[in-house]
Formats: sequence, structure tokens, C-alpha cells
Amino acid sequence: MAVLWKSIQAVALIVLMTGSVYAQVAPLPDNNTPPTKEEKEKKAADDAYRSSLRRIPATENTADPWGDVRPSAPAAAKKK
Repeated sequence: MAVLWKSIQAVALIVLMTGSVYAQVAPLPDNNTPPTKEEKEKKAADDAYRSSLRRIPATENTADPWGDVRPSAPAAAKKK
């Protein structure tokens, strides 16, 4: 009777442990679903943002706030 009781306890413990592990596993995404209206709007907003960034002209000189603090670079040595 004691062996049967210990077996039942062991099985119950295993079942409880596997249940908690199963709950921690993230479900696999279903990639075959068509995008929702919100996803389409988000993608359109992202595309508009990226295209607006491409239209910003590149700056030639960047501001260097530490330029006055750093010592000037030494002149290149002349080759003889």
C-alpha cells in the first residue's frame, strides 16, 4: 500500500511540474495570417518615416561641442 501511495504522489508531482513548464512555452507564431488593419497602418507609418529620413540632406560639418577643449592635432611629419 505504501508503494502505491508513493507512486501516486510521484505521478502527481510529475504532472504538476510538466503543467508549469508547458505554461512557460510561448506559442509559435502563425506566419500565414494576412496582416491586420493596424499592422498595415503601422507599416505605412514606418515607411513614411523612413522616406522622410531619406529626404533630410546630409550635413557637411557636424557641430563639435568639445572642439575648443581638445588640443589641436599635431601637423603631419614631412617626409624627406
